[in-house]
Amino acid sequence: MNNIGVIVARFQTPYLHEGHKSIIETVQQNHNKTVIVLGVSPVLGSRRNPLDFPTREKMIKKEYPDMVVLPLSDHPLDTRWTQTLDHLLTSTFPGSTFTLYGSRDSFMTSYSGNKKVVALPEQGKHNSTALREKFSDRVMDAEAFRSGIIYAYANTYLKVYPTVDIAVFRDNRKEILLGKKDIDNQWRLLGGFSDPTDDSFEMAAQRELREECGPIEITTMQYETSQRLDDWRYRTEGDKIVTTLFSTDFISGDPKGSDDIASVEWFPMDKIQNMMDAHEVLDTHFPLLQFLLKKYAK
Repeated sequence: MNNIGVIVARFQTPYLHEGHKSIIETVQQNHNKTVIVLGVSPVLGSRRNPLDFPTREKMIKKEYPDMVVLPLSDHPLDTRWTQTLDHLLTSTFPGSTFTLYGSRDSFMTSYSGNKKVVALPEQGKHNSTALREKFSDRVMDAEAFRSGIIYAYANTYLKVYPTVDIAVFRDNRKEILLGKKDIDNQWRLLGGFSDPTDDSFEMAAQRELREECGPIEITTMQYETSQRLDDWRYRTEGDKIVTTLFSTDFISGDPKGSDDIASVEWFPMDKIQNMMDAHEVLDTHFPLLQFLLKKYAK
């Protein structure tokens, strides 16, 4: 019975480094046939998984032309992932037995099947994360480099960028605080992009408010609505912005423009429509302001 050596890995690097080659060649010495199973992330084009399966397969076959390389999708349940791996191997190579190989930070803590698992010692100091970081800011003047960038962006999911906008009111919601940027000299709601460090959109709104007008005291953020914005930066792009609008009441403090906001100013709610008609307000925020006018203008 044929016993096949199976390397379960990701190989998310621009080339096979000596550590990779050492693993492959060690397994080849112990088996008549070696197979590489590459983990495939459900996230396309991430920092941890920048290379898709076909790109990594070609990289491997350039060094090892006869190597069988198989894709294996990640799964939230380790038991289901194990079943899929076992079925992939037995259906591809019926009648064979298998020995699974891995190294540091590999699949071994996730695998619960009955196939033999062997941990291979590290050969030298090779770190795939460090190698990706090394190449992350290296710009090359080559057609293949530019083609690779185009390929990468063409093969990622279209994205929605979440933002927050905040209506800060005072005087029983008769006045609203708006900010102005130097780039267009138009008034707008305060706000910005949510960060991965924000635990919630409410936290993002509080952070953006501090960054753009300083440490003022306000009431709890109140959800108002969410809308896709016709942001000029994304009008010709497939990616879009969807914002969450919050409102809050001003208690105390001295709001001053900061970060990318040049100035802030209080405006009567009954003047906002005139400002929009005169295009003194950013047109992207027209739908949000019209929503607020309908709800709060008296």
